[in-house]
Order: sequence, then structure tokens, then C-alpha cells
Amino acid sequence: MDSKPYTEPGARPPAPVKIVIAGGFGVGKTTAVSSISEIKPLTTEAAITSVAASVDRTGHVPAKTTTTVALDFGCITIDEEVKLYLFGTPGQDRFGFMWQDLVHGALGALVIVDTRRMDDCYPAVDYFENAGLPFVVAVNMFDGALGHNLDDVRWALAVSDDVPLITFDARQKLSVRDALLAVLHNTFKKARAQAGAGA
Repeated sequence: MDSKPYTEPGARPPAPVKIVIAGGFGVGKTTAVSSISEIKPLTTEAAITSVAASVDRTGHVPAKTTTTVALDFGCITIDEEVKLYLFGTPGQDRFGFMWQDLVHGALGALVIVDTRRMDDCYPAVDYFENAGLPFVVAVNMFDGALGHNLDDVRWALAVSDDVPLITFDARQKLSVRDALLAVLHNTFKKARAQAGAGA
């Protein structure tokens, strides 16, 4: 998984693939990008003011003192053929207008959810369902344990059976890697299915 400089003479650089990491406020998007990026991630974190705290409903995440106000950016070389460029969306509803620009050109999305705050998860799931972009729903294991059965989570979010639903830990590099690979596999699977349907 460790990135290596691409030095072979005449070799083609890895193909760039854009992946969006989305979800509600405080679900772990910035943490996931920071955990996996092979470069120092670009973040647009700003301090949460008392006014913003009341608007963004920070009561369920009292330890959170900053928030993403534009995007998070990082990258990771998967192998000699693929390099992922990761774009994390802001989680607050008031920054939702930025999502369309961030999603443009993406091959897939990782939608992170916090099962302690299910109501905050619906907008992101709905967005990608309506956008038609392949996505994977990833339950962030904040306490190291799954609070709800995945079947119950799928039912609560009304996620169709063809959308992968996984668990991961945004703090762990290998766990984030596996989640991103799930996004790639899901995207390629849907692309093959569409190609077969059009044949």
C-alpha cells in the first residue's frame, strides 16, 4: 500500500481516478482522507463558533471544535495503474451547494454514516441515489463496535440491495483503503453491467 515513485523509464503514470467522500456533519470524512493520503491532505477546517454550533447541531459531537467549510483533498496510489484523488465534501446542509462541483467527474463515492445520528445520514444517501453516481455506504465504527445490525441500517436508510453497505474505521489506514477499494469494485461492477445491457 505504501506509495513508490514511478521511475521506470517510458512507463505510463497511474490513471487518475476521482472519488468523493461524503456524509453528514462530523461522520469522519476529514479523518478518513487524513488517514489514507500519501500527501499532506489539504483541509479547509475552520473553528466552530457558537452560532455555527447551534445551526449545525453539534450536540452529538461535543468534542468536535472544527469543521470543513469547503473540501478535503488527498490522494493515494493504489498500484501502478490507479491513483485515487479523494475529495471530501463539507457535511453541513448550508454548504450543500458545493456538492455538485465536487462530484463532477467522480467515478464513485464513499458515503460515511454515523448510526448514532441516523437523521443526518439521509441527505447524503438521497443525493447520490438521485445523482446516479455509484456509491458505497460505510458505517464508521466510532466506538470499535457496531451499534446496529447492517440489515437494520440498510432498512433505516432505505438503501437498495445493490448498494454495498460496509463497516470501517476512518482512523485506520488499512480500513479506509478497503472501503475505497469497495467503491472501485462497485463502480467497475456497475460499468460492466451497463456495458452488458447495452450490448
